[in-house]
Amino acid sequence: MAPAIMLAADAPRLSSANTGFMLICSALVMLMTPGLAFFYGGMVRVKSTLNMLMMSFISLGIVTILWVLYGFSLAFGTGNSLLGWNADWIGLSNVGLTQLWDGYTIPVFVFMVFQLMFAIITPALISGALADRVKFSAWALFVALWATIVYVPVAHWVWGADGWAYKLGVIDFAGGTAVHINAGAAALGVILVIGKRVGFKRDPMRPHSLPLVMLGAGLLWFGWFGFNAGSWLGNDDGVGALMFVNTQVATAAAMLAWLAYEKIRHGAFTTLGAASGAVAGLVAITPSGGAVSPLGAIAVGAIAGVACAAAVGLKFKWGYDDSLDVVGVHMVGGIIGSLLIGFFATGKGQSTATGVFYGDHTFTQLWKQCAGVFAVLAYSLIVSAVLAFLLDRTLGMRVTEDEEISGIDQAEHAETAYDFSGAGGGVAGSLSAPALAAAQNKKVDA
Repeated sequence: MAPAIMLAADAPRLSSANTGFMLICSALVMLMTPGLAFFYGGMVRVKSTLNMLMMSFISLGIVTILWVLYGFSLAFGTGNSLLGWNADWIGLSNVGLTQLWDGYTIPVFVFMVFQLMFAIITPALISGALADRVKFSAWALFVALWATIVYVPVAHWVWGADGWAYKLGVIDFAGGTAVHINAGAAALGVILVIGKRVGFKRDPMRPHSLPLVMLGAGLLWFGWFGFNAGSWLGNDDGVGALMFVNTQVATAAAMLAWLAYEKIRHGAFTTLGAASGAVAGLVAITPSGGAVSPLGAIAVGAIAGVACAAAVGLKFKWGYDDSLDVVGVHMVGGIIGSLLIGFFATGKGQSTATGVFYGDHTFTQLWKQCAGVFAVLAYSLIVSAVLAFLLDRTLGMRVTEDEEISGIDQAEHAETAYDFSGAGGGVAGSLSAPALAAAQNKKVDA
């Protein structure tokens, strides 16, 4: 009886502190999706503002329902190395209120809702690459299909206890592969299918509201502390605190590095560059922050800031229309953050694995990181392109050229983001909504 008694005594018990902490972190991650909506919404032209907001917000609705019905079961249930399954989690109908997530001190419900917020924001990230030109109905269906066919299996590979990447030893603290490379590669696959915006490389397509961009970036930065620090599912050993610190440090370094690159290359410190640099740092530290020291986090952020700043210009050189730099920031930033683990891992954080600069002269961890990075990149790129191709050939992915020129907000949502008519009416008030939207867009693009 003694071993059984010891086992019962050592078994994890529900921790109200960790449970409360994780519920707060879940709410912070949820806030990131509206933050992303503002970030993207400010970066587009005025005629696409509402559509951009809605492309993020619709993910809150669609993915939540799918995650409860079957997504959580397939991503985190016990299955094989490619996909999970747990019949008790279908519809969450057989989950006990105090049933603990295996090996931790938080309920299954808490882990489920925390991971739900990751599943919501990942397809929303893709939307930034498709601004101005995608039918909202086709986008909504794409989100449902992509979350099921791409996100759920990749989440199982990376974070499921029997996922192949997890068992291989690929380190991804909070989503460098499963979230950022996954979304960035998907964005590239879709834009290669649906093509460029009307006027790409010819017409000015400047952000219509940099204050909205900064507001969105601030909300993302704030919410990211829950995204990253919460991924340790508690802080009994200090690793979550390390991740919190590294999140701040890497983001600051990346913002400064991006601005320095801009000043040297283009002669100015731009507001958009500050916001984009901060996001690049957040992306890069997401997979690596639990494995590197604060000094390592500075290096990760600085490298990502310069590399992502350089990468966003490739769309003009290579001719792919990544509207809001999802490929350049999220895919490239995710790759950098994931691979740099193979150099800067100290062996003192989330894992005992070390990087090249800390004694791993056989490059063991670096090769593992490469396997995870390029497997996720290839799978997401190919499957996303196929999904976009099938939807384009059936429903049609793009709005008409006339609708794109006049404004996707009016065409898809029968609304405009701003009312310029004024209380007194006048000439603007006498115009029809489509004519007014067209006039406004000409002013903004001029």
